[in-house]
Amino acid sequence: MSVKSEVLNLLEQSGERPISGQEMAEKLLVSRSAIWKAVNSLREDGYIINATTNKGYILGKENDLISEQGIKQYLDISNKKIQIHTYKTITSTNTMAKKMAIEGALDRTILIAEEQTQGRGRYGKSFFSPSGSGIYMSIIIKPNLNLEDPQLITIYTAVSVCRAIEKLTVLSPKIKWVNDIFLNKKKICGILTEATSDFESRTIESIIIGIGINISTREEDFPQELLSIAGSLFPKDVTRNKLIAGILNELFIGINNMNREELINEYKARSFVLGMDISYDKNGEIIYGKAVDINQNGNLVVKTRDGKTEILNSGEISIKWDR
Repeated sequence: MSVKSEVLNLLEQSGERPISGQEMAEKLLVSRSAIWKAVNSLREDGYIINATTNKGYILGKENDLISEQGIKQYLDISNKKIQIHTYKTITSTNTMAKKMAIEGALDRTILIAEEQTQGRGRYGKSFFSPSGSGIYMSIIIKPNLNLEDPQLITIYTAVSVCRAIEKLTVLSPKIKWVNDIFLNKKKICGILTEATSDFESRTIESIIIGIGINISTREEDFPQELLSIAGSLFPKDVTRNKLIAGILNELFIGINNMNREELINEYKARSFVLGMDISYDKNGEIIYGKAVDINQNGNLVVKTRDGKTEILNSGEISIKWDR
């Protein structure tokens, strides 16, 4: 780890206690000059570091830059050794994660970017990923699942994101089947899972979980086509590093040991879709109906207007809101 990274780590660990350049130099076995250069380099990167005469340096409370050190200080002990890669800008964290998985990346490798230039959603859609106002994260996992189970990962991820937000804020997000998180009738988070599989053994080699959360994107900054549907979380006194760690802690508690019945029950309890009038595309025809259940495979059960029961295992639904 570089001196710059070590200095950032010490500043984040010290919290509200000022830490002197001399103390950091002694801990890191480097010169005061090296500490001064590292602090200035961090400031150039955008970190707000306050200096107090005769006391030392302190990381400003207003900092919200994503860093490996900032995330790891909030991770559970069992997750401290996971590999975290951070980027100022990237085309797509999922695209990079897929490449790394093929090249042998370890289980639970994390990629997080301040900005995506080609962020991806489901069905080839783009995901708006402006700099500094969101969480754009991909997680490489190598679960013990067969080819029939990957949708459970998406469902488990959606529940994990909701749990983390609820624990760290006073907010209560809800899930739109199958993979979107909503707050106040607007989408704040999308989840994209992609798998690489061994068809001979019918097992999954790795899954890439992409999580994109709008944290502080202002309404006027969204593209025109997203204004009516996209929102932001705006968590009070919660940094992105802390929220990222919270999501990872929730996700890794049981991702390789999911209880299907308990998971589906919790997922249904967080869903706002059940009982709602919906529509969806079926072979080019728009079908209207009511969402009545989510079965044990995570499929949406719909009662159509003509009285038929349809089971949706994929696709996208539209909600008819009562305004």
